[in-house]
Amino acid sequence: MVPLLLTVLVVFSAQQLLTPILAPLSRELSLTETQLGLVITVAAAVLTVTSPLWGFALHKIGLRVVLVSGLGLSTAGLTGFAVVAAVGLDRTMPAPLILTLLLATRSLFLGAGFAALTVACLAVAGTVTTTVAERVRATGLIGAAQGLSMVLGPAAGGSLAVVSLLLPVYLAPVLCLLLMIWVLAAVRPARASAPADRHGPRLRPWDARLWPLLAIGFCLYLCLGIVQVTIGFLVADRLHLGPRETAGAVGVTLFTAGLVLVTVQGGLVPALGWPVRRLLRVGSPIAASAFALLAVAGELWLIAASFGLLALGLGLAFPGFTAAPTLVATPEQQGSIAGVVNSTIGATFIVGPLLGTSLYELSPVLPALTGLGVAMTAYTLAWVSPAARRTGSDAVTAPAEQ
Repeated sequence: MVPLLLTVLVVFSAQQLLTPILAPLSRELSLTETQLGLVITVAAAVLTVTSPLWGFALHKIGLRVVLVSGLGLSTAGLTGFAVVAAVGLDRTMPAPLILTLLLATRSLFLGAGFAALTVACLAVAGTVTTTVAERVRATGLIGAAQGLSMVLGPAAGGSLAVVSLLLPVYLAPVLCLLLMIWVLAAVRPARASAPADRHGPRLRPWDARLWPLLAIGFCLYLCLGIVQVTIGFLVADRLHLGPRETAGAVGVTLFTAGLVLVTVQGGLVPALGWPVRRLLRVGSPIAASAFALLAVAGELWLIAASFGLLALGLGLAFPGFTAAPTLVATPEQQGSIAGVVNSTIGATFIVGPLLGTSLYELSPVLPALTGLGVAMTAYTLAWVSPAARRTGSDAVTAPAEQ
């Protein structure tokens, strides 16, 4: 698991370098809020479509090839993004062409690369663990690596952006390239890297014991996707900041959220030892309360506090969701279930960014209010769904329905 966790940390940190500068950079490139949302939405669509394919590929070509392929695609996507941004800022390219090229680089290549890396992590976590507590701990560590990237990436990106908006853009592909070289040199093919049985029964998302869990996860990630892409616009408009000041303020906000997310998923969740359903039932209402605070926050410290509270709630709920569907799957099906889980997460970022930016154009408060409603939907499902109630069982695997 260690090489996988390091891979997730570095690649997600490289991507998070861009988060503080996306909003100001899009305005410098003459792109609207909705167009920026479209770039992120298409990337999520690519991740959603390719995740099940990567889950199948794990059984066919092995973990190392999937990792290298994912890193290569991520490097290509970030490199292309850097080139497009640099040329676009020189005003030598019309805005429609900039948008098209961003869709090809930032969306297509990076989306497919991210899908490979996250599916590999989830599949191995489901394969090497034998108890529910171990499964939750493993998924929590994956989430903690992603959360730590939210600490390192935005903080570094915001600091670099004070000097130049393009510095984070140039650094991101370099990090991915160096990591790919390390994986090629250090990670060897291993028989235990992915489930060996290629002929296990197929898991179907509409399985009665699976789809309610996927619906809970969809709601949890959707509420995050709605506000994550609009935070730059919210900070700029509420605090009346310029592009570089906005990047720094967003970096502070996401640093706070990432620090909380790392602490909760990497430390608190394993220490608590709660069952999956309790994590979902406690985390989702905390997330809902964060959106209520964000709706009225008018100062940077309140905005940062709301994102910290959101990270606390989602930090509890996310490991519960990522572990829950794996309890339905047999060891031979962990690659497939990892693809389904990652595809569900990706689908939220098809809807979330485009919905969030569209709502923001109608009213800046609407994304926060919508996030509140979606988080409460997850809370309701965690209580009323029979599938969620069954996650209190000590069983790790169960046969899938045909």
